[in-house]
Amino acid sequence: MFNHLEVKPLSGYIGAEIGNVDLSQDLDQGVIDEIRLAHALHGVIFFRDQTITPPQHEAFARRFGELTDVFYVRTVEGHGSMSAVVKNEEDRSNIGGSWHADQTFQQHPPRGAILVARELPDIGGDTLFSSTAHAFESLSPGLQQLLESLDVVHSNERLVRAASANLIGKDRPIEEVIHPAVIRNPITGRKALFLTPFYVMRFAGWSEQDSQPLLDYLYKFAARPEFQVRFTWKPGSIAFWDNWQVWHYAVNDYHGKRRAMHRLAIKGTPFLKGRDPFVVPEPFRERVPAAA
Repeated sequence: MFNHLEVKPLSGYIGAEIGNVDLSQDLDQGVIDEIRLAHALHGVIFFRDQTITPPQHEAFARRFGELTDVFYVRTVEGHGSMSAVVKNEEDRSNIGGSWHADQTFQQHPPRGAILVARELPDIGGDTLFSSTAHAFESLSPGLQQLLESLDVVHSNERLVRAASANLIGKDRPIEEVIHPAVIRNPITGRKALFLTPFYVMRFAGWSEQDSQPLLDYLYKFAARPEFQVRFTWKPGSIAFWDNWQVWHYAVNDYHGKRRAMHRLAIKGTPFLKGRDPFVVPEPFRERVPAAA
């Protein structure tokens, strides 16, 4: 399946470490296609021992699509699309310290994100990832069928309130969008829950009161340990996750120490709903079995 890369799965359901590639280089399209395939199959992929500058980080990310704008966190100087994900020695809270997918309140949420380690504590600061694709596949058929018929209301309301308190993104308007509860991966056709606790308000056509019991059940279910992989950062580490089929959680266990990361997100495209028909696209047709 892979002719250019070494792909080592890290758990039964999510995550793989990628070897035999230098992300500072201008990679051949065949290598990029294999990275796209590994990303789709494993949900999140990790690269070790990389040395890339911010411009090289941007160049690599652009091979997968246009970069998103940044509204609610500070950016890296000279790189307006690059988020500075930083916790300083005096900080108690961190960025991303709960299960979430990024910016799902957008009409076309980020397709994926690439996070590069810049400064790390000597211990702590791992990131957890959980497969909402495998979570969906593990639900009972009746619940799967119900969820495929539902849409979900996402909003940045809670984020704007938090941003206002920190004077970042305080002038952003409240946005509300509707997405399918179940979406398909555009390469494999695999179905995944598209829900995230921070941004989801309710099921479309349901009240918040009626929605919350089912949402709470799904949030708890999707965070089960067997759907997860835990990544311990080291100098030169890079993570690239699928924001459509993976949640992430930045562990906040390194008070008094500094952790600095650079993040780029890739703009999304229109969703395929879980109930929509699907055909594996070229150049992946001979490598991926057709999805149901």
